[in-house]
Amino acid sequence: MTVATTRHTATAGTPSPTDSRSARSAGTVSRILRERWMYLFIVPGVAYFVIFQYVPLFGNLVAFKNYSPFLGFNASPWVGLQNFTDLFSDPEFLTALKNTALISLMQILFAFPAPIALALMLNSLISEKAKRLVQSVVYLPHFFGWVIVISIWQAVLGGVGPMASLLNSLGHGHENVMADPHTFLALVTAQVVWKEVGWGTIIFFAAISAIPVERYEAAAVDGANSFRRMWHVTLPGISNVIVLLLILRLGTVLSVGFEQLLLQQDAVGSGAAEVLDTFGYYRGVIGGQWGLATAAGLFKGVIGTVLVISANRIAKRTGSGGLF
Repeated sequence: MTVATTRHTATAGTPSPTDSRSARSAGTVSRILRERWMYLFIVPGVAYFVIFQYVPLFGNLVAFKNYSPFLGFNASPWVGLQNFTDLFSDPEFLTALKNTALISLMQILFAFPAPIALALMLNSLISEKAKRLVQSVVYLPHFFGWVIVISIWQAVLGGVGPMASLLNSLGHGHENVMADPHTFLALVTAQVVWKEVGWGTIIFFAAISAIPVERYEAAAVDGANSFRRMWHVTLPGISNVIVLLLILRLGTVLSVGFEQLLLQQDAVGSGAAEVLDTFGYYRGVIGGQWGLATAAGLFKGVIGTVLVISANRIAKRTGSGGLF
């Protein structure tokens, strides 16, 4: 009798899984109510991503349809993978893919490390006034639109600019660098570096400021000069940030700047300036081939996703924190 009573008491005192879930739910609700104003501040950000990022994902179904705005989304006939077959057999798409890959590779090799190099250089400056002056000058182009940037470069490097006059006086002819398809790859890379290098240093400055000063002091005591301190203290200290930004950059590897390329395509021709973004614009918005343009965009998104996941796994296997 005593044993049975004890077992009954123990059983009665142990909460069931249902009771535990109810208690956790009640705790979650009470915590949300308690922090309701903090959650309220999150609502605009969540609404933005839901409306402008997640809801438009359903539009990728157009890649599998012969879509017509006059028929509507539901009435447009399904064509399966026909749009992708037409896409990969289109020579203009292959040209756009090649140009996109080359421009993206150049930006990763030169535009991506440029803010790192600038941040390291500015960090080595002793004078705070000189550091602030350089920062202000190199930050400014980020706030210019691409129309203004291209206009400035056209005024300097165009056919009537000072560069053309200088080359003409040196006997190289009246060169128009802005209209030369052979130098266009280097040109667009230099434009990105000039426009974004200052803004990119902000993140690396923040990462450098988080490095403990004791590490630099210990390296100086060990006899390390400024270059050694940069190589063995600063770079390892910001390596996780570099890897993180590189992974994010790989996610947009097939997006190299729609407006920048569109504004210069007439000058150099589509053979040099046609990229996937402009291909989708001309085929979809201008040409009305919505299914083909959507297929190109879906292809670009899938490649970016695969690269991000692969780079994140590689980063984790090599000891870095990765992205997720």
